[in-house]
Amino acid sequence: MAITYTPECRQFKLDAKDTSYIFIERDGFLLHLYWGAKLSDCDCSYMFREQGRAAFSPRMENCGGFILDDVPLEYPAWGRGDMRSPALEVINADGSDICDLRYKCHKIIKGKPRIPGLPSTYVESDDECDTLVVTLRDDVTGVEADLYYCVYGELGVITRYTALRNTGKESVNIAKIASASVDFDNIRYDVISNFGTHCRERNIERTPLHHGDYVMDVRRGASSHVHNPFIILCDHTADETSGNVYGMMLAYSGSFTARASANQFDTARVQIGLNEREFGWKLGSGETFYAPEAIMCCTTKGFDEFSYRLHTLLRTRMCRGKYRDVRRPVLLNSWEACYFSFDVERLKKIGAACADLGFELMVIDDGWFGKRDTDNCSLGDWVVDKKKFPNGLHEISDFLAERGVGLGIWFEPEMISPDSDLYRAHPDWCIHIDGRPRSEGRNQLILDLGRQEVCDYLYDSISAILRDGSIKYVKWDFNRNMTEVGSAALPADRQKETTHRCYLGLYSLLERLTNDYKDVLFESCSGGGGRFDAGMLYYMPQVWTSDNSDAIERLRIQYGTSLCYPMSAMSAHVSASPNHQTAHVTPYETRLTVALTGSFGFELDPTEMPDDERNRVTDSINLFKEYGDVLQKGRYHRLRNPHDETCAAWCTVSHDKKVCIAGYVLTHVRMYGNNERVALRGLEPKAKYKEKFTGAVYTGEQLMNFGFHAPTTLEYRSILCIFEQI
Repeated sequence: MAITYTPECRQFKLDAKDTSYIFIERDGFLLHLYWGAKLSDCDCSYMFREQGRAAFSPRMENCGGFILDDVPLEYPAWGRGDMRSPALEVINADGSDICDLRYKCHKIIKGKPRIPGLPSTYVESDDECDTLVVTLRDDVTGVEADLYYCVYGELGVITRYTALRNTGKESVNIAKIASASVDFDNIRYDVISNFGTHCRERNIERTPLHHGDYVMDVRRGASSHVHNPFIILCDHTADETSGNVYGMMLAYSGSFTARASANQFDTARVQIGLNEREFGWKLGSGETFYAPEAIMCCTTKGFDEFSYRLHTLLRTRMCRGKYRDVRRPVLLNSWEACYFSFDVERLKKIGAACADLGFELMVIDDGWFGKRDTDNCSLGDWVVDKKKFPNGLHEISDFLAERGVGLGIWFEPEMISPDSDLYRAHPDWCIHIDGRPRSEGRNQLILDLGRQEVCDYLYDSISAILRDGSIKYVKWDFNRNMTEVGSAALPADRQKETTHRCYLGLYSLLERLTNDYKDVLFESCSGGGGRFDAGMLYYMPQVWTSDNSDAIERLRIQYGTSLCYPMSAMSAHVSASPNHQTAHVTPYETRLTVALTGSFGFELDPTEMPDDERNRVTDSINLFKEYGDVLQKGRYHRLRNPHDETCAAWCTVSHDKKVCIAGYVLTHVRMYGNNERVALRGLEPKAKYKEKFTGAVYTGEQLMNFGFHAPTTLEYRSILCIFEQI
């Protein structure tokens, strides 16, 4: 078993691969002891050290119990003396905010329960995971918390979530509920977080943990471009291949809070969960609330191993469906080819070129529905524009199918345009507050998916397009943040439930659609990477990583994304040069090298390419068809950091170590450049490898210890190498 309980010392020990997570129960409290390198089964209770540091903080039970402000609590609740950030805060029926949770019982079960209504990791066999459920209870109010710890022993990951149950007679209000909270006994760590904006997502920041709170507080109604729902603590000296790394990720697509706090006695607390400023929930008698799942990973071997464990878990036990384990089809998105200016004849020309070049999918982006010639109307009216498609979508889908190309289309189902038939019929279906103006972003409002009738309408509208099987791919977009957050369907005392109810509705809708249309490849998008999170990966195995398709800009975006998310989840496309967002003029080889790190495609007009570039596109498509399985399922190694250096480098190695695909891009040229070389990782040291394009032969030792020469002249120059065992 990956989980053991020792009754003599009341100790819980969770073993995930080469790490252990340990806590004990004393006086009804769960006290955290250890998270780190794997320990043998033994009594670790000596690790708990009560120093009695009061500093105005009271002792429990007439000065005979713990000073809660100075002990490492496994799931701290507000109100009884712990003045640090709580994991749980409730408002009781009498108006008080005390929750005194004490140990009641526990059980250890094989496998992993589903979280009702929420995306979560899963198992295909009960042998893959053991689950510990610890029940805590407040005897005064009858509030009970089931703490779930799910241990993926072989993958080296623990997931956590909380089910809060009201067994009392009166309702209580949940003011805050974190999915995971971990106390550390010192603050000798760096915090690694991320920041960004539209087209500049997931920049990595690393700073020493200082006293006070380091908070990523996202209150935008989406996981957002600004921060991504993960936070990492690590040793000051940790790097790609060494050092302790501890991470938390939230499997949720809405607003969240991630916090790292350095406290008064030089201890630390790290938490992640729903955003407490936006969230509230009235929990009636007999009701249960489930918090989203937190994914926790610890390694002593640096960021490379940390990323590998998360990549493997997310790719194989979060993503689901037909496309989870297969090479994704190579697609061309029509957006940068024609934007809104198209009709069926224009698309046929693009489709014919796609067939000639070897594409497997052609995607019609925004503009195929309603009266959608600009972005100011028709969202919600998911009917085919007869002006552009007088014979419906079948004309273009049949045209493509005859040439071996599938059809994909763009949707933005969660939005509604004020200028739409749907809004004119149901103006109360959008998120709004009566008596307040309705702010528009991109000329649109957000539908209230917390209402079942809205979800049913969307299911029926989308199904009408997907039902006949002609659509092979859906790009699902979400292009604004939430404001005036309120629901006409909720009473005043439940308005703070609006955002979370929207996500429960969204997840329910996606569950229905992905179950009913299993052959459709769904891709998530939110202005690119504004909702790139584990929650969406549960329904859609890939995400449009950023609306910024510039290869040089993508280096930093993809580097930051790779810290937690697998390559198979990152849609990466070759775009036009000059680039449509930045006007960068970038060699084709560099655009290809950068795009070959994820689910592969193109964003350009194939009808305007000269013959030499057409040949390169075909060769590129064939290259991905040959090596796509390695690129999407192999082990990815970051070799050079574009945030800190004038280059980027990486490699992906097949699990049998027989193929290594390496990329290098020079981002800035200096006079008299250094003798640049790239050392690889993950190869078989004694094996011989032949480089595909040059025929040169190296040993694995040579490639890992010395590497290969990289360019030092010509800005934006790149090199793509494929090494195969001989």
